Amino acid sequence: MSQTQQRVGESDGVTSMIELIADIARALVDLPESVTVESFEEDDSTVIRLRVAPTDIGKVIGKQGRTARSMRTILSAASMKLKHRFSLDIVEEQSQHS
Repeated sequence: MSQTQQRVGESDGVTSMIELIADIARALVDLPESVTVESFEEDDSTVIRLRVAPTDIGKVIGKQGRTARSMRTILSAASMKLKHRFSLDIVEEQSQHS
């Protein structure tokens, strides 16, 4: 089951960006049910943490990091419009076999 977690009281723009990153990631990976997105406030910005299955990490990063860079570019453009800074962390979910 995919999850989108957020803090109570976040603005609609922040929520929309979190959902957008989750939707993009789900479209790219082989295991969309393993995609989780969480956000937290850090200073005057929102950090969006994207977790995917170990087998899908390359799909969200892309060749030479192009896909990840593109997602960050989208967040940067939204930052200008919403006057709120975003950053994206992509984290490989730990394997269930340990």
